[in-house]
Amino acid sequence: MQPGEIVKAWVEAFNKGDARLISEFYAEDAVNHQVANEPVSGKAAITEMFAREFAASEMVCIVENIFQDGEWAILEWNDPIGLRGCGFFHVVEDKIVFQRGYWDKLRFLKAHNLPIPH
Repeated sequence: MQPGEIVKAWVEAFNKGDARLISEFYAEDAVNHQVANEPVSGKAAITEMFAREFAASEMVCIVENIFQDGEWAILEWNDPIGLRGCGFFHVVEDKIVFQRGYWDKLRFLKAHNLPIPH
C-alpha cells in the first residue's frame, strides 16, 4: 500500500477509538511524537498511549487533505469541535515507523474538560 492509503486506513481505525486496531499500523520500533507531548517509542507504548487517550476523550479525525511524497504522507485534519492539525507519517514496508503531529493541546484539553498541567 502507498503511504497515503495507509494514512487513510489509519484514520478509519482512529475514528473507531480502538487502540489495538490502530497499533497494527505501527512498526515494532515506531516513534509517535505529538509535538505537544514527549515522543512515545515502541508499538506497545504507542498502543498504551492511544488506549489512555481514547479512554479520556472522544476524538474524531476528519480528513481535509492527504498528501504523499515517497515514503511520507501528510494528513491535514479537523474535528467536529473545531480543532485542526496535521500529521506527518513515515511509512516503510506498509508500517508507520515515525509519526509527528501538530495541534493545539491547550485548546484540546479545554474542549474536552481535561485537566490542564501546570
